[in-house]
Amino acid sequence: MIPTFYLIHLKKQLSSAQFKLIGILLPLIQSEKQVRLERLSRVFPYPITTESRRRKLQRFLDLPHLTISLIWFPLITYWLITYCRVGQTLSIVIDRSQWGCINLFMVSLIWERRAIPWYWSLLPKLGNSSFESQTTNLQQVLPLFSEYKVIVLGNREFCSVDLGNWLREKGVSFCLRMKKNHCIETEHLVWQRLDELGIVSGTSLYFQGKRVRKTQPATGFDVACKWKRNYGAWKVDEAWFILTDLGSLPVAIDAYKQRMGIEEMFRNCKTVGYDIEGTSLKGERLINMILLMTRSYSSGIFQGTEMNKKPVQKYVSCRKEPKKRYQRRRTFGVGLDGEKWVNYL
Repeated sequence: MIPTFYLIHLKKQLSSAQFKLIGILLPLIQSEKQVRLERLSRVFPYPITTESRRRKLQRFLDLPHLTISLIWFPLITYWLITYCRVGQTLSIVIDRSQWGCINLFMVSLIWERRAIPWYWSLLPKLGNSSFESQTTNLQQVLPLFSEYKVIVLGNREFCSVDLGNWLREKGVSFCLRMKKNHCIETEHLVWQRLDELGIVSGTSLYFQGKRVRKTQPATGFDVACKWKRNYGAWKVDEAWFILTDLGSLPVAIDAYKQRMGIEEMFRNCKTVGYDIEGTSLKGERLINMILLMTRSYSSGIFQGTEMNKKPVQKYVSCRKEPKKRYQRRRTFGVGLDGEKWVNYL
């Protein structure tokens, strides 16, 4: 499901042959759930040898105008204008994934409990990302959300007071999970480690306007503390300590819960989905292949969103049962089922 304006935009950016090739390649990636060139070249429907098809795909990935800003940003900008009202609160997740010699930084938007890749880049070294790389990647996407209220979510790797201050200067809210050995000034000149605050299973605390980081104190931060309750055999190992500026415990916890959508996205893009870890691509070829994979992956979410607005979902998948909290199939699954159903018809 590609908007008409986007087809026109692609025709301007690509030659006629390149436009036809991407029109074949995107559905192929979606149906095969693979981004390995060896696999795609075997099934790519061109009447040339397999090796020639592989080289043709490699040349396509080397195109200089096959970039995130030219190919991906126009579509997601249209999607924001279409489905998000001005002033709506949107959650952005920053995360990192590493395999082999690849260290991928990802900025994603949470939509219907699932993350949609918004921008990504390869870090120059393995290991945790630096403050400079985090701000550089965020600067690529924040201008797209100028008319919306944004909350940046990050796990313990990204819990930097410097990042929190930088986001505040940009007028962006944040929920960044802290390590339990961080310190907070609970009273004047009284510093305590987070794991010494007395939080146990089933309890929570909220500190407002406190100083954090004992070595170089920074003021004006909130800290939300929550340890989920154990349920039967299901045990919660540790508490959440979240650096935030949202003003209340329930709001901060509900916002941070949305970060789990990126775990689902990475699971779909790795071994149980497109097998991005199995490809031998590197550099710009890998960036461009992720671009094609993201376009195929997001089509399921876009189609599911459209189908949920129309009275046709019941023909594609089971609807939410009255006594169940969650739907049997979420937006992403409904979109995939709808495409397969139409193809089989």
